[in-house]
Amino acid sequence: MSDSQIKPQLSFGQALAGFKNLPNWLQSMINATSGMLILLLVWWIGGILISANPDTEAFAAFAPEATFSALWYLIETGSIWETIYSSLSRIISGLFWGVVIGVPTGVLVGYFLMFRQIANMPFQFLRMISPLAWMPIAVLAFETWDSAIVFLLAMATIWPIVFGTAHGVQRIDPNWFQVARNLGADGYQMLRRVIMPAIAQDVFAGIRLAIGVAWVVLVPAEYLGVTSGLGYAINDARDTLEYDTLAAVVVVIGVIGYLLDFIAVTLIKRYSWHVE
Repeated sequence: MSDSQIKPQLSFGQALAGFKNLPNWLQSMINATSGMLILLLVWWIGGILISANPDTEAFAAFAPEATFSALWYLIETGSIWETIYSSLSRIISGLFWGVVIGVPTGVLVGYFLMFRQIANMPFQFLRMISPLAWMPIAVLAFETWDSAIVFLLAMATIWPIVFGTAHGVQRIDPNWFQVARNLGADGYQMLRRVIMPAIAQDVFAGIRLAIGVAWVVLVPAEYLGVTSGLGYAINDARDTLEYDTLAAVVVVIGVIGYLLDFIAVTLIKRYSWHVE
């Protein structure tokens, strides 16, 4: 093998070794940036293919350039902020009820064997029903469209939180309960001092899954009679054939969803614990 064939290999190896020697945060940033650039490249190529095809050229506004122009217009005019506020308020309300109902129920399921045996089958049955399947019931049961949407989001968030919390309670070392009883802990102290700190990581992991499900359910849920929100904005842009605006709203949904997931991951790391 000649020197000219060896040098490129050595150069690549040196570059790889140099990359591995970079700080972890810098490696993560480079990898994340590379992934997003690849995604943008695929999107850009898709836009070119759509524009070049006579059957799909009417949808050329889905391309990155038109999308980001429409996104900048929405930001500049300020119209996107009220849309985001409406959707976030519904998500937060639905998540609130999911936590209020899901965490106590999960503690009961995880702590009491009899309750777990009684509740397991009906809970598994209800969990497998799509949250959107409750839409006709929600429309009949609630006076306002907003309340119906919050109900659908609550149904989407309850089950990941219930099962995540129950799993966390079941993982607690039984010796912890015994020690707490020996020290004279009552039920409230057991819950506050032992159970809740031990299951915090699992609760936030369940909330993270709940946010993902709720964020997916939000868009079709806002196709109901409301006149605000990201789902409504997508439906309205589709009806008016403003495909660049539609794509811009999709980008906003992705960005907000990522930020919500990032917050949940941060909380999981904050409340994670390890046994040495």
